[in-house]
Amino acid sequence: MSAAVLSGLHATEAHRFPVFRVRDLAGSSFKHEHLPAILDDGRQRGFFEVHAENYMGAGGPPHRALEAVRRDHPISLHGVCMSIGGPEPLDRTHLARFRALVERYEPALVSEHLAWSTHQTTYFNDLLPLPYTDATLGRVCDHVNQVQDAIRRPLLLENPSTYLSFSESTMAETEFIRRIAEHTGCGLLLDINNVFVSATNHRFSALEYLSNFPLDRVGEIHLAGHAEQTDDEGDLLLIDSHDGPVADPVWKLYELIIARSGPIPTLIEWDSNIPGWPVLRAEAAAAQAILDRYKRDARDAAA
Repeated sequence: MSAAVLSGLHATEAHRFPVFRVRDLAGSSFKHEHLPAILDDGRQRGFFEVHAENYMGAGGPPHRALEAVRRDHPISLHGVCMSIGGPEPLDRTHLARFRALVERYEPALVSEHLAWSTHQTTYFNDLLPLPYTDATLGRVCDHVNQVQDAIRRPLLLENPSTYLSFSESTMAETEFIRRIAEHTGCGLLLDINNVFVSATNHRFSALEYLSNFPLDRVGEIHLAGHAEQTDDEGDLLLIDSHDGPVADPVWKLYELIIARSGPIPTLIEWDSNIPGWPVLRAEAAAAQAILDRYKRDARDAAA
């Protein structure tokens, strides 16, 4: 077989799906109930994000639906169960399945959480916080490196929403995240709703947090809705619920970040109380309008 034919085969094998850019695009969570409406709309400008754990079976309806979306759109693969912040070794079987999904769907973006969710053989259906210490830093960096070695590309690590803090922490969350990125070369997923939720719950300034965040490492932004509750003392408590539209204060923080950093791929998360597709599409369109405006302003300033 000729070298030219071999080269063509390798190119075909390397790109099962089309390659799309997402640098200045907004997208939304992909929900199976929206598939008919998405297909009726045809190819769209944005991208879709899926949770990796929903596609770790070998086939069936979930994969057929995702393949239909991936043929015309870029996707972002978002892991929720890797337990990167946990004290125990990563689950090799889970990591192998995660790697297989990256190879199968060639996502434009791949991300996971700065959190833990497992203890020995027990899995907790939550993203739990961790103390920010040198020992924890070393363990998290080891885990991030293992994931990046497996998927052979940089991982985007997401800042958490938190409801408690650890007295043994020796550094701020922003410094902890900065040092992870420096030690591992990973990128970051900045969840602005998480920043607002944590700032409200712990009574610190979201603006100060963002001023200390390593924005130059951010490869994706998340926006989502949150729920308001009260704690046992009657004080306001925010829950990162992903069950409603993005709140006005979160939109304002988002505009500040885009004005400072320029267009960054932005994802609207909506994971419960799922509305009709037009509602979710409109939220993504609102983010896209902000991205386009600041991209246009930057272009005009450079002219």
